[in-house]
Amino acid sequence: MSRSQDVMHATRRGSTLPSHRLPSLPGHTAAPARHRIQAPPDLERFNSAAVGEARRALLGCCGSLRWARRVAEHRPYPDVDSLLAAADEAAYDLTPADLAEALATEPLTLLPDGVYSAAHMALSAAHAAYESRFGHTFVICLDDVAPEEAADQVLFAIRCRLANDREEERLLAAEELRRLARGRLTRLVRGARGHPAAHRTPSGP
Repeated sequence: MSRSQDVMHATRRGSTLPSHRLPSLPGHTAAPARHRIQAPPDLERFNSAAVGEARRALLGCCGSLRWARRVAEHRPYPDVDSLLAAADEAAYDLTPADLAEALATEPLTLLPDGVYSAAHMALSAAHAAYESRFGHTFVICLDDVAPEEAADQVLFAIRCRLANDREEERLLAAEELRRLARGRLTRLVRGARGHPAAHRTPSGP
């Protein structure tokens, strides 16, 4: 197949690599350097880290080895958006086995301090019912949820998702994992010190 045919084929099916990795096409010129946004220092450190170190950091964002390898292999990233696009694409490509591997590393959702004990009891029972039905930890991304609403949101989501069949829940869990990974990765490369996206729910008040 000629180069022109290769390019047409890639255009039809869409690239599996981040945009900064796409081949240069005739007539396309790079943006002037003065228009490029400088990468934050933490992204530069991630780009220059040893492969093993980068993978370990990525596994803290998503527990799939395949996902971590793919994101690490496509370094360096010119900006955070390119990194997040690559992470999203790798997440969309997770196989059922990859998803099961990632879910096995996920702890329960961390709730803010001060949540009353009755909420913990209700959440513990809901988590137990969910794990009994689906065989893995319930995962949900709370990055856009106000801390005071977190407990109610988690409890409501578990009760709703208990009605799903296994395939519906697999798809929802995969999407929540993608969102969790995206938020964790953003905090990693921007040096943010926000609350962890997922941890064990405390068992008591």
